[in-house]
Amino acid sequence: MKKAILISSATALLMAGGIAVAAPGDRGMRADTDGDGAISRAEMTASLNARFTKMDVNGDGQLSKEDRDAKKAERFAKMDANGDGELTEAEMTAARAARKSERFARADTDGNGKLSQAEAQAKHGKRGGKDMRGKRGGRGGMGMMRGADTNGDQMISKAEFTAAAIARFDRADVNNDGKVTKEERQAAHKANKGQRNKRGG
Repeated sequence: MKKAILISSATALLMAGGIAVAAPGDRGMRADTDGDGAISRAEMTASLNARFTKMDVNGDGQLSKEDRDAKKAERFAKMDANGDGELTEAEMTAARAARKSERFARADTDGNGKLSQAEAQAKHGKRGGKDMRGKRGGRGGMGMMRGADTNGDQMISKAEFTAAAIARFDRADVNNDGKVTKEERQAAHKANKGQRNKRGG
């Protein structure tokens, strides 16, 4: 039971704020900070470090149920505009509107207040739509988190978190050049999808 709670908690943490499991097939090319069209191991490692730090709310070097609970409390407090410990319909509507506005601002890369076709397509690709969110948050993500807790201590350390993601990075890097291109990422995604289908997932 505790194991199931950990997996659910860690997976939810990795999805929080649009953060998915750090793998080339899940979050597009956001880790490509130098814009060369490929994600290097150094870029992936830097992205993983930043994500882990953000998710490790209590700073103990582990991802656990406590981190998830703290994240939920933070999100609630942010939505609870008047601080009365309750959420009204108006507060929830305002929170949704704020998130929508933030997503639009991120997609509007030229800052003109409008989304071009390219910007709209990029926004759709990064969010992945309803079906993609289901896949990221479904059995694939749960399976990865189950495998990440290699010592079975009901928590996921930074080393475990990084190792699980880098393993997926290495599988996607088919030519072993230390980088994952968009094409390699897409191929890895298709391969993973095929494996899930074979397993009936």
